[in-house]
Order: sequence, then structure tokens, then C-alpha cells
Amino acid sequence: MLPSLTLSGLFIGQLAHLPGDGTPTGMYKQPVDEAWATVDGLRGDVQADRRFHGGPDKAIHHYPAEHYARLAAHAPQAAAALRAGVLGENLSTTGWDETCVCLGDCYQVGEALLQVTQPRKPCWKINARLEVEQLSMFIAEHSLTGWYCAVRQPGRLWPGAPVTLVSRPADTLSLAQFNALQAEHRPDPARLRTVAAIDGLAADVAQRLRERAAWLDGLRAG
Repeated sequence: MLPSLTLSGLFIGQLAHLPGDGTPTGMYKQPVDEAWATVDGLRGDVQADRRFHGGPDKAIHHYPAEHYARLAAHAPQAAAALRAGVLGENLSTTGWDETCVCLGDCYQVGEALLQVTQPRKPCWKINARLEVEQLSMFIAEHSLTGWYCAVRQPGRLWPGAPVTLVSRPADTLSLAQFNALQAEHRPDPARLRTVAAIDGLAADVAQRLRERAAWLDGLRAG
């Protein structure tokens, strides 16, 4: 089981604009002393494109602070900027990462109960904000993604709040294992359907897994 942690950073943000073309983004977040977690995310936090960020299955983004040293080593030109909060996360901790956090994990943070719904899928906005080409690809390839959570019990959060695993589905897999499965060229369709049934997995992710399984079944039948 996961060790208990304390919340080391809590971040919310308003709309800002990326360098270059000025695309609006909610990545520019600032530390706060307290926030209220609701089913739609932290109160006062804004997402620019809710097709890909925010909503009940991606209400809160949690990112391991220890990843930043690895990112800085990969992109030394951006090392000064690579610190907790810069990738747009809401929660920062040290001690949990994608190798030990699993799909469907429920954990208590302060007064709120969160459930892991999926890894984050890093996009081009990370590259644009930090002005590092293909940084998002490096993050994806090395499973340094962080994860999204649904809020199962609203409540107050604050830096220093205890972070404790409450429950874990019996037949789950770690986020690192899930990222590796998604990267496979032709994974076992039965495995995809099994993963799609994990309690807590985001509904749209589960649907894509089932659709991919059906497509792979078609290839085998052909």
C-alpha cells in the first residue's frame, strides 16, 4: 500500500496566454493557502479547453514534485522554470509516482476524497509554455505524466494536509503499466476490455479501450 504523505503544494489559476500564438490556457497556476474541491475541480481554478482538461473525470491534476529534477536534467535550458505548479497541476506531493499509484485508487486529501481516473496525456502546450520542443513527448515516453482525479467527496484542501490511500480496486494496474499498455502496438484485446472495466476509470477512456479492442478483434478475424 502507498505510504501516507502531506500535500506540499496547492495551485489554482486563471486564463493566461501562451508565448507565440497567444493560445489561452489554464496552465499558469499560483500557489494558494486553501482551496475547496468540488466535483468540477478546485473552486476558482479555470481550464481553457474543457474538451481535454477539467470536468468531473479530470477535476483535479496531481503531479509528483520529484519529476521536475528529471525534466530539468533533460531540458537544462528550462531548469529554472521547472518547479512545482509549472505543468498546470493542482496538487503537488513527493513520495507517490506513476509506478505505485493505480487506476481507481481513492485517497483522502484534507477533507476531500479523490479517485484516480486516468493519467494525464501531455500536450503541445507544455512545449509552448516552457519553449522546449518535444518536452511533452519526453514526459509521455517516460511515464512522467501525473494523473487526474475525480472528486468523490468535496472538501477543503490546504498545503500540509495529510494524503492517505483509502481504497484500491482488486484488479487494477499502476499508471505506469497503463501508460505502457496504451503504447503497445497491438495489445491483447481481452486485456484492454479487462482494464476498461476497472472501477473509477474515466468513462471516455474506458470507451476508447473497448473500441480499440473491437478493432483489434476485427484485424485478427480478417
